[in-house]
Amino acid sequence: VQLQASGGGLVQAGGSLRLSCAASGSPFGMTDIGWYRQAPGKQRELVVGFSSTGGTNFADSVKGRFAISRDNAKNTVYLQMNNLKPEDTAVYYCKIVQFAKNYWGKGTQVTVSS
Repeated sequence: VQLQASGGGLVQAGGSLRLSCAASGSPFGMTDIGWYRQAPGKQRELVVGFSSTGGTNFADSVKGRFAISRDNAKNTVYLQMNNLKPEDTAVYYCKIVQFAKNYWGKGTQVTVSS
């Protein structure tokens, strides 16, 4: 499985971006999908995760502003980010778990200017 993340860019505070994560290969056995981010000097953190057994979990910092969705026909997961803040600036990564194995996509940079 290969993941390709895209959609990052530079946006002003209060703006929106939609990130995409396209997965190659069969979705069979895929159980978890997540978006993570890593800001300079900080550890990678979960932004939102979807589990087939545990539902959807958002980081407190993005609740009410970010949403996750998926298009099964396109094998693509989206992260809609609204009301962006400078502290959302980070490299964003998508991750899936398939047959208990983690697959990470290359990150996409999101920069929010104040």
